[in-house]
Amino acid sequence: MTPQQQASVRLSSLAASVGLIGLIFLGLYWEMAGAPIHPGGSWMVLKVAPLLFAVFGILRGKRYTYQWSSLLALLYLMEGLVRATSDQSPTSRAFAWGEVVLACLYFGGAVAYARLTRGPKPLKPAKAG
Repeated sequence: MTPQQQASVRLSSLAASVGLIGLIFLGLYWEMAGAPIHPGGSWMVLKVAPLLFAVFGILRGKRYTYQWSSLLALLYLMEGLVRATSDQSPTSRAFAWGEVVLACLYFGGAVAYARLTRGPKPLKPAKAG
């Protein structure tokens, strides 16, 4: 792997890590104190639980974790878009747009990492002529 490719892998890993950890902290703060659905917090805080399963794999550079968790990021992108366009509270809409940005960062970083770290493509068999 060339130094440029190694830098790209590190950058994509950093982007995915920042996006993932940012989503976790944003989700916790949003539902507990920032703009909870119910005063004092709500059970919606459990929405960050699936993200916790990916933390160690992402931080350790496990390619398989990057692959499956990139699909998980799309759920948070959808939730952020729905709440950004439908919530009445400006504070909640701001948190939702933050979630959209972090989910895109996470998704892009995870997909880039998985793509950059894949092995060489197998050779195609020659056609019999």
